[in-house]
Amino acid sequence: MGRGLRAAFRALLRKPVRVRYLTEAGEMVPVPERYRGKITYDKGACIGCLLCIRTCPSGAISTTEEKKVEFSVFKCTFCGQCAEICPKKAVKLGSDFELVVYEKEGMVVR
Repeated sequence: MGRGLRAAFRALLRKPVRVRYLTEAGEMVPVPERYRGKITYDKGACIGCLLCIRTCPSGAISTTEEKKVEFSVFKCTFCGQCAEICPKKAVKLGSDFELVVYEKEGMVVR
């Protein structure tokens, strides 16, 4: 009991740990290499196989009239299964983590 209490008091006296949103030069904080951010979609590379729809656990992917897909980012769990299974690498997870919009339509990637 005494060790735990001592550790708690030491933690209270330390400076808080934080990461600044912008660096000193005004640049964004770098994200890790394997970070899964907002989906990017290359419509020209897509062959319409629809494998991504079958593997999406959250149902965030739907089809359009021309047998292409659209991604509802507001439903996405960023698991990356759609990017892994795409045979032409038309779907990728980018490094964009700022996903705030006023309308839901702004969160649909076509």
